Amino acid sequence: MTEPLLLILAWLGFFVLHSWFASHRFKAWFRRRLPGLWPRYRLLYNLVSALLVAVPLGIALLRPSPWLWRWTGPGWWLANGLAALAVLGFLYSTRYYDGMAFLGLRRDTAGHIGSADEPFVISPLHRWVRHPWYFFGLILIWTRDMNLYWFITCLLATAYFVVGSRLEERKFIAEYGPRYARYRARVPGLMPRPWRHLSRAEAEALMRGDG
Repeated sequence: MTEPLLLILAWLGFFVLHSWFASHRFKAWFRRRLPGLWPRYRLLYNLVSALLVAVPLGIALLRPSPWLWRWTGPGWWLANGLAALAVLGFLYSTRYYDGMAFLGLRRDTAGHIGSADEPFVISPLHRWVRHPWYFFGLILIWTRDMNLYWFITCLLATAYFVVGSRLEERKFIAEYGPRYARYRARVPGLMPRPWRHLSRAEAEALMRGDG
C-alpha cells in the first residue's frame, strides 16, 4: 500500500469513527452498556479522538512528501496574518463556551459532547457564521506551506467539515426545531458573507424563540 493511500484511509477512518462516536445511536448504546462511565463520556470521546487523529496527522506532518507551494514574501505575511487572525478568533470564541465541560473535565450525566445537547445560544461570531470553529480551522489549514500530504489532508478535512456540519445540523434541528431552521436560513454555514448575518436583537429573539 502506498503511503498517500494509507494517509487517505487513515483520515477516512478517523472521520467515520469521530462522527459515529458523536452520534445519538452510539451514545445510547454506550449508556446502556457502560452506565458507570456515562458521566465521563465527553472526556473519553475527546481522549479517543486525540488518539485516533494522531495517526493520520503524524503521517501528514512527519513523513516527507514533495512541496506543492511555500509562502514567501508578501504571500508569507498574508497567509500567516490570516492564520493569526483565525487563532485570535478562536480564542475569542472560547469566551462563549464552557471550557471545562467541553474538555470533559466536569461530570456530565447527559453525555454532552459539544453539540445539540446544549442550550441554543447564538454568540457574536455565530451571528455571522453557523460554524465559526470550522471557518477558523479552514483558514489555519489552508494558509500553511503545502506539500502533497498536507494538501491531501486539507482536501479531506474540508470535505469533512462540509459533510460533518450538515450531519450536526440534522441533530440541531431535531433538538431546537424551527428556531434552528430559521437561524440556518439567515446565517451562512462555513464562510461568512457580510450581507447575511443576524443583528444582536434578531439573535436574542431567536434564542428566546420569538424570531
